[in-house]
Parts: sequence; structure tokens; C-alpha cells
Amino acid sequence: MAGYKRANNARQVAGHNAVIPKEQLTAFERWELASFDSFPGGIRQGSTIKGTRLSTVAEPENIRQQAHDEGRKQGHDAGYAAGIQQARSEAAQIHALLQNLQDAINQVDEQIAQSLLDLSLEVAHRMVGETLQVKPEVILKVVNDAINSLPHFNQNAHLIMHPDDLELVRKQMGDQLSHAGWKIFSDAQIRRGGCRVETAHSNVDATMEGRWKRIVESIGQDRSWLD
Repeated sequence: MAGYKRANNARQVAGHNAVIPKEQLTAFERWELASFDSFPGGIRQGSTIKGTRLSTVAEPENIRQQAHDEGRKQGHDAGYAAGIQQARSEAAQIHALLQNLQDAINQVDEQIAQSLLDLSLEVAHRMVGETLQVKPEVILKVVNDAINSLPHFNQNAHLIMHPDDLELVRKQMGDQLSHAGWKIFSDAQIRRGGCRVETAHSNVDATMEGRWKRIVESIGQDRSWLD
């Protein structure tokens, strides 16, 4: 009991004095202090609690950062996908434009080619007409070609041509044709430079219209002989 009073007096004195004299401390009092210091776990628990509190405070910041990073990634992915889609759309438009341009070029090429072909045929037509006027003897080659196109040099064949060409043929080939039994007839409906050959088994159209038609058909055209 006396020891308890001394300890209580010591605590009261400690409330007024920051330092307690050594002689006022009892053995019991020193054991109590030693007992308190012998459990350092109390300090570690406090540290753990403090650390737990710091971790708890940091968690909202981590969550905000993660949300920010996730939102940024989603935005990047969405922007990338939109960019790819836009690029594909623009590429399709460019492809369609180039295809239309190529189609237009092809049409122009076809028109130019057709125009050149028409011009060539027109030039050929005029050249033939002028050649017949300058060199009417070309009818002789036409007659020879017509005769050679027959399977056989038939007897009793009829050679029909323009009256102006008939005189030239008679002069140059009359004897040959007469000996073969050929007869020459005139037809003003046949253009100069052409003729027809008629036999019992075959006919040869060597008129200007007939030969011209075969020529233009061979190049995929459909044009009649025009004056």
C-alpha cells in the first residue's frame, strides 16, 4: 500500500515536472516501464496501420489513373478504327474515280479508232474512184480476178459490166473470152470498175459495191459504197 502511494505521488510529480528524480522511482515503477518497452510489436502495428492508411489514400488516385489510361486506350482504338474506315472509304472512291476515268479513256480511244477507220475507208473510196478515172484499165485486173475465182473456166459464161468498161475489155480480152465461149453484156447499173460473172453453176459479184462490202465486213464495219 505504501508502495502504491509512492508511485501515485511520483505520477503527480511527473505531471508538474518533466523529469522524475531517480530516487522517487520504485522497483515496481521501473518494471512497468521495462514491460512497456518489451513489446515493440505495438510500434510495428502502428506502422502497419499507418501504412494501411497511406495505401487506402492512394487507391482512389490509382483508380483514377487506371480509368484515365483505359479511356485513353479506348479513345485511341476508336480513333484508329475510324481512321482505317475513312481510309478504306477514300480508297474505294479513288478506285471508282480511276475506273470511270479509264472507261472514259477507253470510250475516247474507241471513238478515235472508229473515226480513223471511217476516214481510212473514205480515203480508200475516193482513191478507188479517182484511180478508175485516171486508169480505167484497172477493170482488166478485176475481170481476171473474177475469172480466176471460178472453180473452172466455164463455157457459156456471161460477163456483165458498165458500157464504158465493156469497150476496153473487148479490146484487150475480147478474143480470149470469145474462144472460151464467154459473152460480154453491158449494164449501166453497174458502176465502172466492177463486173459480174454468171454461169450455170455459180455467180461472182465483182461489183464495186460487192467488193467494198466484203472489205468493210472483214474489219467489222457495215458501210455501203457511197458516191
